[in-house]
Amino acid sequence: MDPVLSSEVLAKLRQPRPYPAVSLVMPTHRREPDNAQDPVRLRNLLSEAEKSLTGDPDVPRERRLDILDQLSRAAAEVDLAHAEDGLVIFAAQGEHQVWSLPRAVPERVVLADTFLTRNLVAARAAEQPYWALAVAADRVSLWSGDPERAVEAAREGFPLTRDLEPQDVEREERVGDVPSTFRDEATRQFLREAHERLRVLLAAEPRPLYVLGASEALGLLEELGPLAPDTVTVPHGGLADGPAAAVHAAVEPARAAREADAVSKLLADLDAARGRREFAGGIDEVWRAAKEGRARLVAVEDDFRTVVREEGEHLEPAEAGDPGARDDMVDEIVERALDTGAEVRFVPGGTLDGRDHIAAVLRY
Repeated sequence: MDPVLSSEVLAKLRQPRPYPAVSLVMPTHRREPDNAQDPVRLRNLLSEAEKSLTGDPDVPRERRLDILDQLSRAAAEVDLAHAEDGLVIFAAQGEHQVWSLPRAVPERVVLADTFLTRNLVAARAAEQPYWALAVAADRVSLWSGDPERAVEAAREGFPLTRDLEPQDVEREERVGDVPSTFRDEATRQFLREAHERLRVLLAAEPRPLYVLGASEALGLLEELGPLAPDTVTVPHGGLADGPAAAVHAAVEPARAAREADAVSKLLADLDAARGRREFAGGIDEVWRAAKEGRARLVAVEDDFRTVVREEGEHLEPAEAGDPGARDDMVDEIVERALDTGAEVRFVPGGTLDGRDHIAAVLRY
C-alpha cells in the first residue's frame, strides 16, 4: 500500500464531499494469468460508475462531467502491471485518488457524500507498519516499513545530515575506523536533534520503532533518553543511506520475533478474557460488540473474508450476489472498532483456530 496513507490522510478522505463522492473498489491480481482479467474488470466498473452518475437526477450535469473526467484521469494512473491485491479509486468534484492495497477487497461502485474508506482502514491496520531509524555520524534517515518492504520517509526534517571534516571521516566512521566520532560533542548535538525530531514523529504517529546503527551510535542515543516503549535496537551500521532492501532485511528478523511474541501474548489475552466472560468469538458476536463500542481489542486472521447478510440483530452466512449480501464485513468491523478506540490486531491464518477466525476482548 502507498506508504503515505497516514492517519491524517485517512481523516481527510473521510470528510464529506458535495454529492456524489464516487468510490470504485475491485480485487486485482499480482501474477499471470489471473491479472489478464483486471483491465476488463476496471473498464466494466468505470462503465457502471458512468451509468450510475448519468442516471442519478441529483447529480448536476456540470458536476457529472467533472467527476467523469476525474475518473478518466484516475484510470490513466492505474498501474495494473504492478498490481497488488486490491484497487481503490476515489473521485469527486475537482479531485481523484488511486490506492493499491496489499489486501483483497470486494468489487463495488458506491456513490455517497463520503468516500468508502473501510477497505483502506483495514488494509492499513493489517499492514503492521513500523518506523526504522538508521544512524550514522553524518546522516540519520527515517524509514517506513512493513513485513514486505521499507521505503525512506521524508518526515519531520528527516533525513538529517551534516558535513564531517576531514572529507574521508565519513568513509572511516562507517567502517568503524574512527571510534571517537560518537564521543564528539558536535556528534552528540547532531544525534540529540535527531532524537527530538523522532519524538515529535512518534507522538503524532506511534508505531513500533527499530533503531539501526553501530554500537556506539546506539549507545549514545540510549543516553539521550527513551524514544518509545519497546524500542528495538539493531546493531547494524552502514545503512543511513540505505538501500531500502538492506534496511528491510536488517529489521525483518527482529520484527518477526517481536510479532511472534505479540501473537503468543494476544492468544493468552483472549483465553483470559474468555475466563472473565469478556470474550466475543465469530463474526456475528464481534460485529455486535464493535458496533456497540464494547470491543477493547479485536483480533482477526489476515486472510479471513466472508459474505454475510443482516437478519434482525444478527449476521447470517450468505452467498455473493444475494440480496443484502455484504462481502466486506470484516473490513467494516475493523473500521468500527478503530473508530471506537479499540486495538485491532491481524494475525496469520490459522492462529485463531477454535475462535471462528475473529475474536474480541470486551470492555464490559
